[in-house]
Amino acid sequence: MKPGILLKIALIASGLLQTAFAPAHFANADDDALVDRGGYVYSMECGSCHGRRLQGQPLWQLNDQYAGRRAPAQDATGHTWQHSDEDLFHKTKYGKFPSDPAHSVSYMPAFAGNLDDHDILAVLAYIKSNWPTGLRASQAMLNPGQAGMPKGADKANWTLPPNCRTSLLRWDDGKQ
Repeated sequence: MKPGILLKIALIASGLLQTAFAPAHFANADDDALVDRGGYVYSMECGSCHGRRLQGQPLWQLNDQYAGRRAPAQDATGHTWQHSDEDLFHKTKYGKFPSDPAHSVSYMPAFAGNLDDHDILAVLAYIKSNWPTGLRASQAMLNPGQAGMPKGADKANWTLPPNCRTSLLRWDDGKQ
C-alpha cells in the first residue's frame, strides 16, 4: 500500500475516533464567530429574562413561593456552570433538563420553535465566554472529554466563586 493511502486511512480513523468521544452538543466559547452570534441571539431572545448583562432577574436566588419563576443569572454568580453543555442545550431547547420528571413544571420556555440548534449552541458559547477561567474549567469537566477546557487552565491561578456549594477538600501542608 502507498504511504499516502495509509496516511489518509489514519486521518479518517482518528477523526472517527474523536467524533465518537465528542459531546453531541458542544458550545465552543473559544469560537469568536459563534460567541458573537450568541451575543446577538442572547440579546434578542434571552436578555429580557436573564438580564442584558447575564445578571438574572432580581431575587432569583430566593427560595419562596416564586422559586423557579425568576430567571437565574447566567454570569459567575449563577449556577449554569454546574451543568454540562448537553444538559444546557436540552434545557434551552425543551425548557427542561433531560433528568427532570416528565410531569415537572418548568418556567423556562422551550426555544425549539424559535431557535435552531446552531443558535442555541451560540447562546451557550456566549454565556460561557463571560465566565472566569475557574468556572469554565469546572464546567468543562462535566462534558465528555472535558470539551471546552480553557487553554492554560492548568497553569492559571483560579478559584471557584464564594457562593460555590461544593464540598471541596483543602489541603495545606498535608493537613485537611
